[in-house]
Amino acid sequence: MVTTPMPLPDSRTEPDGSAVIRVLSYNVRSMKDDTDALARVIRACAPDLVCVQEAPRFFRWRKAAARLAAMTDLVMLSGGATAAGPLLLCSLRATVEHTEDVLLPLTPGLHRRGLATAVVRIAGARLGVVSCHLSLQRAERRSQAGLLLDRIDAMGVPHAVVAGDLNDVPEGSAFRQLAGRLQDCRAVRPWGGELTFPPGSPRKRIDAVFATGGIEVLGCGVPANLPGVTGADLRAATDHLPVLAALRVPAGR
Repeated sequence: MVTTPMPLPDSRTEPDGSAVIRVLSYNVRSMKDDTDALARVIRACAPDLVCVQEAPRFFRWRKAAARLAAMTDLVMLSGGATAAGPLLLCSLRATVEHTEDVLLPLTPGLHRRGLATAVVRIAGARLGVVSCHLSLQRAERRSQAGLLLDRIDAMGVPHAVVAGDLNDVPEGSAFRQLAGRLQDCRAVRPWGGELTFPPGSPRKRIDAVFATGGIEVLGCGVPANLPGVTGADLRAATDHLPVLAALRVPAGR
């Protein structure tokens, strides 16, 4: 389903110091596809924060991540191979307070998973941000969702945003576990497209942006009709569609 409401708000600072921010979640499949198309999509979304999944993890992975940041006028924040794939990028609007890469417990025979986390200040707002990529295995995925929520609690921030490839649909137990504690931004304020995988003929919503309760959701969805984003680029960039959210984060006291 594609909704066509008012245009997604641009990033801005409100008179009271609160921050309207754009958060993008994107599985980039180790940048194995058309990186020029990938960069065009990200630039057109004009994000303040990008939660990347499947960032390059092996030979010269830092160089590849830095290249993606440079191509999109962003900077590397945290993650990459040191977080087993999740990566955070940010615009110069963000002031970085703290970063931490977290490796989740390894189940023998399964892929290692991790979280890229940071605490940032944007305008008068202070928030935590987490990029995640949960397991393909149901029981491990649910356990990881619980650990993710514990991590948010431990960050000591008034507000937080979580985004990633959940490998789960909204009816799934891990997705529901997160949505039980956090706002599923797409469900709160639908904007753009809904389904994220596969990109050519999407059938599932397995990528999402979540926010803690004090954050106002202004719109969230696949930016298929955003100016500068073409269907050809979305199909060529990687094997997932991105999810873009506009959020209003209250200023701190």
